[in-house]
Amino acid sequence: MPIKNFLFWAAAVLGVVFDQITKMAIAQNMTLTDPPQTIPLWAGVFHITYVTNKGAAFSWFSEDGSWLRWLSLGVSLALAALAIWGARLPRWEQLGYGLIMAGAVGNGIDRFMLGEVIDFLDFRLIRFPIFNFADVFINLGILCLLFVAFGPSSSDKKS
Repeated sequence: MPIKNFLFWAAAVLGVVFDQITKMAIAQNMTLTDPPQTIPLWAGVFHITYVTNKGAAFSWFSEDGSWLRWLSLGVSLALAALAIWGARLPRWEQLGYGLIMAGAVGNGIDRFMLGEVIDFLDFRLIRFPIFNFADVFINLGILCLLFVAFGPSSSDKKS
């Protein structure tokens, strides 16, 4: 029997596993210091920099981000319920929601286990806040859903 919304589950599981493996590798091979330890992969453009973040994306709500663990859990449960009890979703929606779930679960695990999120992707060329793959997955998921909402519809393709 085929799994309903298989792409959703595949994106969610693979995304969480990848996110957690990369964070574990950073935590085991780098030291959390102030100033942060950094490894330039492309000097001045892209570095691996080990920091933690108690807040949301880009350190928003970092003063008291304890409620974010519950937000991650709520989003994850809502998306799982959608995939289990909702209708079969179109492919791009499955991928989008699955990637968002991967990010919510990945950062949620950090928040529940560590009280903070491990960040390490440091794009210095554009002075962007340091982030992790869970953040990447959430943003890619949103892009997939925007593509569904604003991309060519099936009626456009027929005309």
